Amino acid sequence: MTAPEPDPLPDDDVDWSNKRSDARRNHERVVAAAVEVFAEHGIDATIPQVAERAGVGKATVYRSFPTKDALVQAVAQYQRAWFHRRGLAALEQLNAGGDPLTILRDMLADTVERLANDRALAEALPATTPAQEPGSLQPIITAGQRQGVIREDVTAQHVKVLLGGVAGSLFRQQERDPEQWRIYGDLIFNALKKV
Repeated sequence: MTAPEPDPLPDDDVDWSNKRSDARRNHERVVAAAVEVFAEHGIDATIPQVAERAGVGKATVYRSFPTKDALVQAVAQYQRAWFHRRGLAALEQLNAGGDPLTILRDMLADTVERLANDRALAEALPATTPAQEPGSLQPIITAGQRQGVIREDVTAQHVKVLLGGVAGSLFRQQERDPEQWRIYGDLIFNALKKV
């Protein structure tokens, strides 16, 4: 299975103007390592695992992130940034006159592919609230409902719960075959379509 495509590391609120350049590099290495470790092991991964992957000591991790929760939040921000960019691309397609059903199918396929390679993302998906989302999924669903191709009772929250449930189940079963993930993505898509 291939690793998730690299994304820019999240911006944070730390003022780096009076910090050493090596401190900034260590911070970036820790976040990058945490993204990888949490993708492989989920949010139950430990700070020592992250430190080892980053090639730094635990104390270096704790200098940037005083608690594990702070590190998890940095990784969650990274994940939300991917969804935000993917959602904006989908909205651009919709605004350019794209077919909502095709756009939804492609979004689901991309998301399932991402989830198959990222356990932390799969664990975080159902926990995000609609207010934390860029709001791209609901307009696509609504456009499809207006065209009569997506069920009237579907919401963005339903899609997130279905994706999160499938991802959680497949990770618990230690399913690593991308084809199996695609099958479940197709099943979700078919459940959303109006017959």
